Amino acid sequence: MAVNLATKFYPFVDEKFSQDSKKSMVTNDDFDWNGAKTVKVYKVTTAQMSDYDRSGENTSGSRYGDVKGLDATTEDLTLTKDRSFTFAIDKLDSDETVQQLQAASALERQIREVVIPEIDSYVYGVMCEKAGHLPEAVSLTAENVYEEILKASQMLDDNDAPETDRVLIVTPATYTLMKKCSDIVMETNIGDEMRRKGVISMLDGASVVKVPSARLPEGFGFMLCHPSATVAPTKLEDYKIHEDPPGISGSLVEGRINYDAFVLENKAKAVYYQAVL
Repeated sequence: MAVNLATKFYPFVDEKFSQDSKKSMVTNDDFDWNGAKTVKVYKVTTAQMSDYDRSGENTSGSRYGDVKGLDATTEDLTLTKDRSFTFAIDKLDSDETVQQLQAASALERQIREVVIPEIDSYVYGVMCEKAGHLPEAVSLTAENVYEEILKASQMLDDNDAPETDRVLIVTPATYTLMKKCSDIVMETNIGDEMRRKGVISMLDGASVVKVPSARLPEGFGFMLCHPSATVAPTKLEDYKIHEDPPGISGSLVEGRINYDAFVLENKAKAVYYQAVL
C-alpha cells in the first residue's frame, strides 16, 4: 500500500546571522557633501618658535624673529563608491511561499546581509591602508598581544592623538588571545548605550570593539584609532519598492547608496594598524 506523506511549510524564514555596523565607533561625519561630489579640506602650517631678540640686533627688523608665511593647502575628498542593487518578486511567488517572500522584508534582509557588510569592509579597508602607523606584521600570541597593543597606545600618545574616545578594533581570534593574556585586565562593566554600539569592554581607556573577520582585511590583527581621523560619509541612501511596474507582475525593489571613507592626512597618526602573519 502506497502512502503519500504530508509536507508542511511553516511561515518562518531561516534568516542568516548578521551583525549591525559598528563603524560609527571609529569614524565621523564632520563634513557635508550635499550639493557636491568633492569636499576640499584645508591644511594650514604653523610658525616655528625662536628666541625673542630683546637687544634688537636681529637684522630682519623684528625682535620676534624672521617673519615667515603660512602655507594653506587642501586635500580633496571625492566620493567614489556609487553602488546599487535590484530584484523582483513575482506576485505568485509571494503567494505560494505563505507570504514569506515579501518586498519589504526582502529589502530589509538585503540591507542587513549585503549592504552593511560591504560598507563596513570598505571603510575598515581604507583605514588599514591609510593608517599613519603600519608596523611589520607579527604573530600575535597570548604572551605578546598586550605588549603589541601597548606599542600602539604609545605611538598614538607620542603623536598627540586624543587620549579619550580611542577605539581598539579586534577580530574574534585576537580577542580570544586577549582573554588568555594574564597581563590584561579588561573593564567589562559597560553601559547599555555603549554595548548597543558594539563595545564589549574597556582596556586602558580604549573601547574594545569586536568585528567579524569577514568584514576586515585578510591578516587583520588589531587597530587602535581615534574617530576624528576617519571621515565616512553616506551622501545618498535611496531604497524603493515599486508595485506592478511596467513588465513585472509583482514588486520591483531598487537600492542605491553613495558612500566613501577618508583618513585625514593630518590625523592619520591617530590610526595604528597591526597586521598578523
